Amino acid sequence: MNMQKIIPNLWFDGNAQEAVDFYVSVFKEAKILNTFHYPTDESMLLDFQKDLAGQPLSIEFLLFGQKFVAINAGPEFTFNEAVSFLVECEDQEEIDYYWENLTKNGGTESVCGWCKDKYGLSWQVCPKGMDKLIKNPQAYMNMMNMKKINIANLI
Repeated sequence: MNMQKIIPNLWFDGNAQEAVDFYVSVFKEAKILNTFHYPTDESMLLDFQKDLAGQPLSIEFLLFGQKFVAINAGPEFTFNEAVSFLVECEDQEEIDYYWENLTKNGGTESVCGWCKDKYGLSWQVCPKGMDKLIKNPQAYMNMMNMKKINIANLI
């Protein structure tokens, strides 16, 4: 078994369970592995944690065999574009599927195959072999003018 040494930890503002349920519904081959809860005894919690008593503290889950941890915390930290996850797609149908599902219900489109889901997490939805496609200067310029990648306009 291949041991994953680096596990992305994602910080959510009290809605980690909702976010993980969303990711597990969008990504094929996804599942929740473990859920750890805050203590129910408020005397064991710091003042800023008392609202989270008994709620999930962290949730371990898999997306295509990649382990992630969702941390259920507060508004102190938010996602930004400095970190994104690349979804390499086999074809236009798969690009369309992930783009539609990641941007629905409050997600936002960006450029060059980048989007944010409704939780603010950035994704790059691109075809496999994108590095070879954009070696062509015209394909690169076309990509720079796209939001969702359209493979036919890169070839």
